[in-house]
Amino acid sequence: MVDDDDDVKDISDKTSVLPSDTFKLRLAEAGQAPPAMVLLVGPASSVGRQWPIEDPDIVIGRSPNAKIFVDDRSVSKFHAKLVLSGGDVSLMDLESTNKTFVNGKLIPPLQPIKLQNNDQIKTGNIIFKFLERGSIETVASAQAFDRALTDALTEIANRGALEAKAPEFFKRASLLGFPLSLLIFDIDKFKLVNDTHGHPAGDYVLKEVAKVVKNKLIRGNDFFARAGGEEFCLLLAGSELKQAEEVAERIRATIEAQKFVFEGTHIPITISVGVAGYDPSDSNWTEIYERADKALYHSKNSGRNCVSVSS
Repeated sequence: MVDDDDDVKDISDKTSVLPSDTFKLRLAEAGQAPPAMVLLVGPASSVGRQWPIEDPDIVIGRSPNAKIFVDDRSVSKFHAKLVLSGGDVSLMDLESTNKTFVNGKLIPPLQPIKLQNNDQIKTGNIIFKFLERGSIETVASAQAFDRALTDALTEIANRGALEAKAPEFFKRASLLGFPLSLLIFDIDKFKLVNDTHGHPAGDYVLKEVAKVVKNKLIRGNDFFARAGGEEFCLLLAGSELKQAEEVAERIRATIEAQKFVFEGTHIPITISVGVAGYDPSDSNWTEIYERADKALYHSKNSGRNCVSVSS
């Protein structure tokens, strides 16, 4: 249980200071921004994450079925609900164990409370901030969060984003029985690319590999990230191991056939891939990662430019 009697202090600024050359653009974007919830206090990897409020009913909770899913034991599986009606957003506690507070005040269960801009909502140990429709802070906070979780070179998700997202995928797989597979691949002899053609050429290859996979080879509900260096990870939601192996082979063949030309020089590129799937005995997502990583090293030790599947 948490101490629900403590007042929630105002822990965020009420205004956003923007550079003058971007202010007009942000205003225009804000005009289209829906109301949103922003995580202020909670799991470190999710602080700053934003959820737009566009559906009539949005549940906040620890269940993977909750639209605003927070993996924290102080939050009930179905803790509270946001109700969007006529442009207004109300909050209703769903008889949660640790109650729901708005600006430090306990709200009664099953009674909708209309939210105002910058209201702070406490569910267990988790604190959110509500932003009304058209708030310029909605745009600013979303962009800041995206930048923190985006790899600057390839413009895909980074390692931090992977470590934030993978546990959510794992939770849904373990509790709801959804298939989940993981691909890990890296660029063969990447050090040789840098040594032979220079680091700008290596950067070009990394960007092009990411672009090809992102634009041509993955679905909208998959999650693609640069894990570091020349290593990439792809989480396949809803894919059994056999399907993941087929995806891995398609990616491998596509990269091998792709023409990588930097400053007029053709650079042959291949990748090695390791594949693993969720097993009911897994206790966390890192066990899947470790199996896929071992399969990757099997590919590398088998001559590279191939796909290996974890047994």
